[in-house]
Amino acid sequence: MTNEQPRAAMLGSAASDGGALKVVAEGVPTAVRPDPPPGDGRHPIAWLHIYVPGRSAVPSATSRCLCGRDRRAVGRARVLALIDDHQAHRHTCPLRSPQEGRTAA
Repeated sequence: MTNEQPRAAMLGSAASDGGALKVVAEGVPTAVRPDPPPGDGRHPIAWLHIYVPGRSAVPSATSRCLCGRDRRAVGRARVLALIDDHQAHRHTCPLRSPQEGRTAA
């Protein structure tokens, strides 16, 4: 004896407007989200991650950029230097400020 019907907890199906079959788990609440707001064209290209595990522990930091830059520092003085270097990289990164038309120093 074969059971042709799906189990109640397994699947329920409904046809969408386009005629395609839409499968929804039965008993699972669905939420329709509104379209995401339009972006302003900005997106992150560089990240600075600073890790300080505790008061007496040694801090560390990582500076990464989509241009290929990947630097790390361990120790308070080196982490502070990396923070300054990360800020300076914002002005020299080829992804943020195109190098075309600049004269060589």
